[in-house]
Amino acid sequence: MVKSLLIAVNRTLTHDDFGKLLLRLAVGGLMLFHGLHKLFGGVGFISGMLVAKGLPGFIAYGVLIGEVVAPVLIVLGILTRPAALVLAFTMIVAWLMVGTGKTFALDAVGAWAIESLVYFFIGALAVAFMGAGRYALARDPAWR
Repeated sequence: MVKSLLIAVNRTLTHDDFGKLLLRLAVGGLMLFHGLHKLFGGVGFISGMLVAKGLPGFIAYGVLIGEVVAPVLIVLGILTRPAALVLAFTMIVAWLMVGTGKTFALDAVGAWAIESLVYFFIGALAVAFMGAGRYALARDPAWR
C-alpha cells in the first residue's frame, strides 16, 4: 500500500526538465535582483572596497557580468553551464571581499551569516552540472 503510493507520487513528480527550469529561475532570478541593484545604483561601493584592498576599482564592473549577464543567461537557458560557472566564481569573489570574517558566524536571527552566498554558489554549481534542460530558449543543446 505505502510502496505503491510512493511509486505513484514519484511517477507523478518525475519531471526533471521542469525541476531544472525551477532551479534556474530561483538561482538566476534571485541573483538578478542583486545585480539590478548594482546596475541602477552603481558599483561605487564595490569599487571602494577593491581600492581599499589595493586592487583597481574598475574591476567592480565585473560584478555586472556575474550578477546581471550570467543570471539572465541562466534564466533564459542560453550558455547556461558557462554562465552558472561565472555566477559561482562571482560568489567566491563576494565571499573573499565581504564574507570571510562571517564564515563561522550567525546573523541576528540565527541564520548562517553567509547563507545567501553559499545558496547562490551551490545553486550555480547545481545548474552547471545539470544544464538548462528542455525548457530553454536555446534550441541547440550546445548553446544550452
